[in-house]
Amino acid sequence: MRFIAPIVIKETQCALSSPDHKRGGYPRQPAIDRTNSLCHRLRVMLFSLARPLIYLLDPERAHRLAITALRLGGTRKIPASDPRLQTSVAGITFPNPIGMAAGFDKDGEVPDALLGLGFGFVEAGSITPLPQAGNPKPRLFRLTEDRAVINRMGFNNSGSEAAAARFAARQGKSGVVGINIGANKDSADRVADYAIMARLMAPFATYLAVNVSSPNTPGLRALQDESALAALLNAVVAARDDACRASAKAPPVFLKVAPDLEPADIDAIARIAIEKRLGALIVSNTTISRPPLLSAHTSEAGGLSGAPLRDLAQQRLIDFRKATGGAIPLIGVGGIATANDAWARIRAGASLVQLYSAMVYEGPGLPRRIAKGLVQLMERDGFATIAEAVGTA
Repeated sequence: MRFIAPIVIKETQCALSSPDHKRGGYPRQPAIDRTNSLCHRLRVMLFSLARPLIYLLDPERAHRLAITALRLGGTRKIPASDPRLQTSVAGITFPNPIGMAAGFDKDGEVPDALLGLGFGFVEAGSITPLPQAGNPKPRLFRLTEDRAVINRMGFNNSGSEAAAARFAARQGKSGVVGINIGANKDSADRVADYAIMARLMAPFATYLAVNVSSPNTPGLRALQDESALAALLNAVVAARDDACRASAKAPPVFLKVAPDLEPADIDAIARIAIEKRLGALIVSNTTISRPPLLSAHTSEAGGLSGAPLRDLAQQRLIDFRKATGGAIPLIGVGGIATANDAWARIRAGASLVQLYSAMVYEGPGLPRRIAKGLVQLMERDGFATIAEAVGTA
């Protein structure tokens, strides 16, 4: 998990200060759209002003503050996306291809507030069957000079029971909300943990993301080995199907993989993903490698994310595109901070992208800026829809 600290303004407060409210007349645009736009501009401005103070806080405390602010800010209307950004993956319609990666909203507390920032989808989690505290603190580090983060959180979360109650309470709401599932650190049977989570979360998830690539739970990445992965996915799919037997449709299963893979691993994972008919591959998680860095936190153990991960994550996406032959959708993650970064990932084969660490440095206006920039890049390069651009590099 990493952190951001966006500034959240209640919509009622913004509405009371809007020009249309004061004027008392009919707005030229729908009032809710004008209010949302005003609130968005205020959040961006206040983040810029508050950022130096936010950086004085311990990173994990700042993250908790961000969750609290989003929760207290109330539910906001999901802003409309340019229709050219709409795309379909695994039978799911995404209003735009920009997602909040797992790790920020670990317990599914604020998915609707995040959608209100302009994300096309939100991935909550990772959630484990039982609550767990995670690794000892300190375990989260800003690498400001590198625009990066190192974390060794260790799947800290409140457990499946608390998360299920939250997701049940939001049923019927719009928006694409995936649920990232994991195993408890001290579990005697991690495959069983994933099956339990698939069974519990399937009724609430737009999609299920199987996380076997976190570097912060000892032995977890071993589940990416060919035989272990096949058995794991069999268990997850069976549990999902069992939970959704009475439903019209079961959520697709996505698999999140590490960037630190050998070519043989990539080929094996691609083959299994196709055989198991997974909905997508999420490429990739944080890296245990250490490219040259400037920060004093360089030697901290854990997963590195942010700008230094960009090139490695881009290459892994290209590798998986080649290994799958385009037979399975890819979601690009790692080091995406600008529209150009997202565009490069899409042209390389990503149907969707996710970000997180960039929010630390760019603030809550980032998803809307990237969406606007993607439309401009589509127009520049002659694409009518975002889907047309996938894999055209």
